Amino acid sequence: MGSCGSQRGSIPGKPSVHEDPGQRPCPHTCHDRDMSGEDGAYGDLGVTGDLVVPARVLQWRFSRSSGPGGQGVNTADSRVELSVHVPTIPGWPEPLLETAMGRLATRLIDGTLTVAASEYRQQLRNREAARARMAALLREAVAPAGPRRRPTKPSRGARERRLDDKRRRSRLKQDRRTDD
Repeated sequence: MGSCGSQRGSIPGKPSVHEDPGQRPCPHTCHDRDMSGEDGAYGDLGVTGDLVVPARVLQWRFSRSSGPGGQGVNTADSRVELSVHVPTIPGWPEPLLETAMGRLATRLIDGTLTVAASEYRQQLRNREAARARMAALLREAVAPAGPRRRPTKPSRGARERRLDDKRRRSRLKQDRRTDD
């Protein structure tokens, strides 16, 4: 318990001492973040302006992370895995889901896309990193295809210059040879 009377990193939406106007402000920075918006580690995952992955279809898994961690290294589950079953994302048009499935085919396991984050010591920051990676992958998967390559062929002059250069190099190499 912190000096504010609530647990550090409390669950958003739960009433805490911070809402009582007679109390001192919380000294912890963990309560300053907006946990319910798109930018926080909770809530719906915004992919594009129109496409959103609802929070209820996001699956979280936590485990111990390798690397630095101080005195909580073997007790804190700071590694985060975020998964979503792509074919069942509600509210996405069927053709868009098929496009995403095709582009993410190498990363999907039974239709599930999983992203892991363990670069930070705090679970919350790893959650945010996993959400950002998941959003970037899905955004890239549903982005419209770029313009098709227009096939071109070398100009006649370019072909002649290439063949002249080949002849010149060939003559140079022949001149280097010694006849035995």
